[in-house]
Amino acid sequence: MSLSFDPFSQLDRLAQSVLDTSRQPRLMPVDLFREGDRYVLNADLPGVDPGSVDVDVDGQLLAIRAERTQENRDTSRWLAQERPFGSYVRRFTIGDDVDAQGISASYDNGVLSVMIPIAERAKPRKIQIESASSHRPKAVTT
Repeated sequence: MSLSFDPFSQLDRLAQSVLDTSRQPRLMPVDLFREGDRYVLNADLPGVDPGSVDVDVDGQLLAIRAERTQENRDTSRWLAQERPFGSYVRRFTIGDDVDAQGISASYDNGVLSVMIPIAERAKPRKIQIESASSHRPKAVTT
């Protein structure tokens, strides 16, 4: 294996490390789609300890927080360090059409999956059409 030295990439990494602090929230790519009677949100969080992941709902705000810690390699000489560490935060506004009490989440292979069920009142429903003759007052015979 040969390692080549690219001064421009090294300069780019240096500038990024100076301008980018670990206190800034990191990018958390997500996919969001509707599947039947629920929304599914999948968030990529590779290398994140599942114990650091927090999903909460406050009113109409769904928040996802996670923390990826930096590996302690004090005795190592870094040749490349591109994997970000620090805080990950994403916030989503949820509508009245979801059942906030029924939201669930799981974490597997670096992907956080949040299942957001659609509220019964927001699901489409079929309206029964009655015959016009069934609403006419019936004649009373004496």
